[in-house]
Amino acid sequence: MAPSSGPASAVVEAFDQAFGYPSERLYRAPGRVNLIGEHTDYNDGFVLPMAIDRAVWLAAAPRPDRQVRVRAVTLERDDLFGLDDLQPSREVHWAHYVRGGLAMLERAAHRRAGLDLAYAGDVPIGAGLSSSAAVEMAVAAAAQDLFALDLSPLDLARLSQRAEHEFAGTQCGLMDQLISAVGQEGQAMLIDCRAFTWQPVPLPRGVAVVVCDTSKRRGLVDSAYNERRAQCEEGARRLGIPALRDLDVATFEVHSNELPPVLRLRCKHVVYENDRTLCAAEALRHGDLRSFGRLMNESHTSLRDLYEVSCEELDLMAAMAQSQPGCWGARMTGAGFGGCVVALVDLPAVEAFTHNVAAVYERQTLRTPALYVCQASAGAGPVD
Repeated sequence: MAPSSGPASAVVEAFDQAFGYPSERLYRAPGRVNLIGEHTDYNDGFVLPMAIDRAVWLAAAPRPDRQVRVRAVTLERDDLFGLDDLQPSREVHWAHYVRGGLAMLERAAHRRAGLDLAYAGDVPIGAGLSSSAAVEMAVAAAAQDLFALDLSPLDLARLSQRAEHEFAGTQCGLMDQLISAVGQEGQAMLIDCRAFTWQPVPLPRGVAVVVCDTSKRRGLVDSAYNERRAQCEEGARRLGIPALRDLDVATFEVHSNELPPVLRLRCKHVVYENDRTLCAAEALRHGDLRSFGRLMNESHTSLRDLYEVSCEELDLMAAMAQSQPGCWGARMTGAGFGGCVVALVDLPAVEAFTHNVAAVYERQTLRTPALYVCQASAGAGPVD
């Protein structure tokens, strides 16, 4: 992907201006949209995301000392820190994704020189498209390349996940970082979040993935995300299994009454969502858009009623999308409580779909949405 315009050229120019010399190389890490498989990743389950053609671009150069200078172009903020005994800082919470990633590399015995970094992106922040994971993976890709680290994409994803846990305070699964690392053009990716293996699933021709941003923002740390994770772990403990991944639908129904009502709802979503995700991947492989769309719609209902992570804006956006001609299915995507809906739409219907959904949503909510027609893109790495 050529760095000719937009955030790519902005970070190259910003690097020159901030540090007084040209960067050594440019890196790109994509955001992601999860087609189906929500809140299953931290339950050792299955997810079906794709890396999207919205990304974080990062210009970088190594330094001769152990200092790191960071210019966040979009935020118009700067950070300066040393790599020795690196800890989270309340004063620069926005920089946790950079600091945390570098700290995890240090703790993994990958000591190296400092860096000058400038980054910007067009992944909407707080929309559920993993802008934070894109920052983490862009930093990881730069460190991997500039210092010739012998780390696999899975290694880099795991270190970035730890950064999110320990620096940002969000107990996320591995999906966001991993799909940003291993995405492929034209492919969704079925990821097994226990074995950490992945299989490309081709997206059918003639359809588009449309991301519908409600413009309602949420912070994962301040939401019920961590609470939901704890509830799932407690449900698995009560059922005597390592993780909810270990239950199929039939077995869950036999034992579901052993759980308190709230835990039963949370666990039911995860068990059925795992089943939906595997069925959805198979439907895509066979070009069965009708079945895939039905599974998307069922996923949204489950997230709304069982996992209770939707909100009025997401429900309205999903319902409007589902009602449009040419839309096979739509669901909230991301952790919830705000953010985006993802829809699968016939290409000839995309223009009318985006116009109608945006107009009705804004009229009913007085919020201005943003709709993105997305393509599946390659994962993180240097830009030639």
